[in-house]
Amino acid sequence: MPNASSPIMVTIGRCLLGLYFLLPGIAKFTAWDYHIAEMQSHGVPLTAPLLAFAGVSSIIGAFLLFTNRYVRIVALGFVLYILLVNVLLHNFWALDGDEAARETQNFVKNLGILAGLLILAGYSKMRWPSVSGLMKSDSAE
Repeated sequence: MPNASSPIMVTIGRCLLGLYFLLPGIAKFTAWDYHIAEMQSHGVPLTAPLLAFAGVSSIIGAFLLFTNRYVRIVALGFVLYILLVNVLLHNFWALDGDEAARETQNFVKNLGILAGLLILAGYSKMRWPSVSGLMKSDSAE
């Protein structure tokens, strides 16, 4: 059987991954104090600027995924983001009991999302950001 990709499946997966980042990106601003407290409880420095950066990046990245723009760069940026979140906020190895189990589940779930992002990046062409190319989809020649 020849290798063939399914554009509709890739599009649906890309949009679902975008949604996965859009909703939490919005929540970072609508539940600002909760997220600041969560980050501070894990000893994350510079919480306000990092939270703002994460929120804005998540929202912009989600819209870029929805519109099929700079997909490889966005996917790889989200991979880095997930790695940081996993190490800084889902540190199950430092916890006990139910909390450790919950954070282990979040850690592993995030690895699954990370895997999907790597696959998406692998199927996407590399295109460097430019003002003239912002309105052009990655699938456009």
